[in-house]
Amino acid sequence: MENQDREYRNEEEQNNDFKYYMQDTGRLYLGARYSYAELTEHEMVPFKFKSIIEHYIMKDTRPETTLESQFYYMTPEMFSYKTYMQLKTKVKICLLVEKKPLFGKPGMVYRNKIVALDEFVKMNLAQKKKYGVKIQEIILSKLAMMSFSV
Repeated sequence: MENQDREYRNEEEQNNDFKYYMQDTGRLYLGARYSYAELTEHEMVPFKFKSIIEHYIMKDTRPETTLESQFYYMTPEMFSYKTYMQLKTKVKICLLVEKKPLFGKPGMVYRNKIVALDEFVKMNLAQKKKYGVKIQEIILSKLAMMSFSV
């Protein structure tokens, strides 16, 4: 029983590692494990982004959907894709790449990469699984959000 409690706490801690909100002068950074319901309740998330979620993204998305699953299965036909394209969204991912050492045998390692949303969505599901893609962060442009009319 104690072992199960410890495993559950470790899983919760790992889940919370990618639940964060940060901003700098030009961008908003959202941890990919947030659900849309959590984002709309979070006090630090700007009101304008909450309004965009409620008026545009919720048209084809349920509130309990996480950013990670939304972006992983996103297609160009989705209304939320068009909304995020207007917000000049980028996705920070972690993927498996081949390590080419100077000496020894090659291996596979995870590398971080920031890609534009349209480039990420062009990858099909098979490619995402092949490269072991993990979505870590969603990056939104503040300027694009400012010019977005709700």
